[in-house]
Amino acid sequence: MPSATITAIDSHAHVFVRGLPLAAARRHAPDYEATLAEYLALLDAHGVSHGVLVQPSFLGTDNSFLIDALRASPVRLRGVAVVDPQVDDATLQMMAEAGVVGIRLNIVGMPLPDFSWPEWQRLFARVHALGWHVELHRESRDLALAAQPVLDAGCSLVVDHFGRPASAPADDEGFAWLLGAAACGRVWVKLSAAYRNWPVATAATAARDAAKALLKAFGPERLVWGSDWPHTQHREIANYTTAHAALADWVPDAAARRRILIDTPARLFKFKTGDIDQ
Repeated sequence: MPSATITAIDSHAHVFVRGLPLAAARRHAPDYEATLAEYLALLDAHGVSHGVLVQPSFLGTDNSFLIDALRASPVRLRGVAVVDPQVDDATLQMMAEAGVVGIRLNIVGMPLPDFSWPEWQRLFARVHALGWHVELHRESRDLALAAQPVLDAGCSLVVDHFGRPASAPADDEGFAWLLGAAACGRVWVKLSAAYRNWPVATAATAARDAAKALLKAFGPERLVWGSDWPHTQHREIANYTTAHAALADWVPDAAARRRILIDTPARLFKFKTGDIDQ
């Protein structure tokens, strides 16, 4: 497969190896590796030409391994970093040149920061100036509080994993807020990792219902798909093949799937749209 031709984009995956310095505050520490070579082989095996690497929570703000991976495959990959709000401009510019296109606020299970503070607002202003997005990973109940300061700063917002609803989509107030937020035109949602939201017995139905509601609210123009490889803390119930196949269940319409897999993420993550496979 010519690596410059976009046939599909995986918008959410992680790579790491043993021995990397771990963040002091972390939810877990994997005892296995998820190498770049393994990830690229999975993309090839599933007909996915490009991918977006997201900084894992357990590596904190040390993005050096992520940057090295992006530099090793600059055509196929883009990145989303985790940074301290006081990060300097030179570091952000270096990241941009390496292929970083956004920052992640991974605050699941953590105290909710006050994003209205000046240091955060300065960071959001710099992110906006770079043309990056802000990716938010937070339980649905806090989406409105966490997301509004980002949107007020003028940034584009990408919401992880269906918005992390804790109940059936029709009964979740945070998910309802997310659907309403589609009207602002600067929010995207990742269809990914249903297993992080709902019990195994109900995940398939709940994800299908959530995807239907999100597709109605956002349209395929602001939805993207991610494998969530290597499925940290859920490897016993998920793999790349099942994650790749799930989108057809969530979005039965082939034309909508194409936009979710190719057109929308190509624009959002700054891949060269001239290389889209026709």
